[in-house]
Amino acid sequence: MGVGAIAANITAVEERVGYPGVRVFDSDHDRADAAALEVLRAGVADADLAAPAIVLPDFHHKGDKEMPSSITIATRDTVRPIFTAPSVNCGMALVALDIERPDERAISDFYANVRERFPYPTTNRRDLTADEVVRASTEGSQFAVDRFGVDPAELDRVEERGRLDIERFGGADRVRRELPWSVLQLSRIRFATIGPSNHFIELQEVDEVYDGHAAELLGVTRGQMTMQYHGGGGSLPGEVGLLFGRRKRYPRAVRAQMAVQKPLYHLGRARSLEQLRTRLRLYFSDIYPPVPRDSDAGDRLMLMNTMAMNYGFAFRLAAYMNLRALLAKSFGVRDAHLVVDSPHNSIYEEEVGGASALVHRHNTARAYSAERMASHPLFSKIGQAILLPGTNRTSSYLCVAGSEAERSLYSACHGAGSTIKRFATSGRSGADPRGRVTLRYDYKGAGPLEVPQLDDAGIDEALTVLVRNGIVRPVARLRPFAVLN
Repeated sequence: MGVGAIAANITAVEERVGYPGVRVFDSDHDRADAAALEVLRAGVADADLAAPAIVLPDFHHKGDKEMPSSITIATRDTVRPIFTAPSVNCGMALVALDIERPDERAISDFYANVRERFPYPTTNRRDLTADEVVRASTEGSQFAVDRFGVDPAELDRVEERGRLDIERFGGADRVRRELPWSVLQLSRIRFATIGPSNHFIELQEVDEVYDGHAAELLGVTRGQMTMQYHGGGGSLPGEVGLLFGRRKRYPRAVRAQMAVQKPLYHLGRARSLEQLRTRLRLYFSDIYPPVPRDSDAGDRLMLMNTMAMNYGFAFRLAAYMNLRALLAKSFGVRDAHLVVDSPHNSIYEEEVGGASALVHRHNTARAYSAERMASHPLFSKIGQAILLPGTNRTSSYLCVAGSEAERSLYSACHGAGSTIKRFATSGRSGADPRGRVTLRYDYKGAGPLEVPQLDDAGIDEALTVLVRNGIVRPVARLRPFAVLN
């Protein structure tokens, strides 16, 4: 794809008639789904919006979620966890390697080592002590530096350097008091794993570079091998997400645990009848009502959100270090560096319209422009680095935030899988003209299967919307050649 072709056939950003309070970024070739827009409109109808809710490419609604995917919603005075996923700090990372594409034998050896180190179904092996769970929840990336050997210089490539301030909530002592026993114990196991489903470990080749200056600063060159992985934030964020409210996705095993843990945690610790009534209304009703930020409940909820985000940063950085060791073992990689790591499910306190707001991102990545990152040693020059993944049958893109990202509440879609599927199903996307294949491996040890690749029509459509509206700038195109999922 030529960069000059990106601007073709794009609808200007608009606030749709009939959808007040919603700003839609889409195109004539891939319009936002009307049914999902109605779900979003109804969901924000009574919200204390600080700005219009944002709809980005790859917008779709899954039945087990309260709200559609690929949205960003800023509220002024309330925390509304249903505006994001139940488990915060699911995210993606890109690692640049000092080698070119290896042969199939080495690729198979690498994924066999990954399966051995990160088996699925997972085991109940305790990877952390109880004290280390507290440290991960308190220190975030610093725990990964101390425990797993992450180079502190690489933290500049992690959103918020991988650590949110927890001292304002009472620090480690309060974390120890607030963490329920069952959540603490479950957070000791399955640490730094990846797993199947929509999570993956993908090997890629840098196919084309569009912004040489940004690519050089990020350490990416044409022909280089990269590894992109999508992983969750671990057990603790998911546990906390269900501890603080009823969600549509409520697995049976967790439901049994929460039937005991939630009353003990919320009601057993209530200090007054008023607090007891408030917690019954907030956490035990059939809906998940908004929580006033400036309240005891709001402070407690944001403490838990901060703990979950910190734990998630430590979790994914630990996975990075484990994967680095396996890359060295299978491919002889001597130099691997983190290009970017960013969450796409989060709740942050950010400035919106000159005042503080609660910014909820659901399958959208934060995209701060260079001006917004004036103190950052790298992103102040080029903007925050962002990944726009396709699928294991198409290209993905490494991007940086554009100068107009404020229009989307500094957010970009976290992928384009649904758009690619729609294009392939409708015939607007077809086979890769170069006939390339992806070697696909799974956790059962099968494969590799040779999966025919697609052209890039779907992923390019999503990228085009973002570029035309000044939300991102493409830096490099990454083409997959192997994946484990």
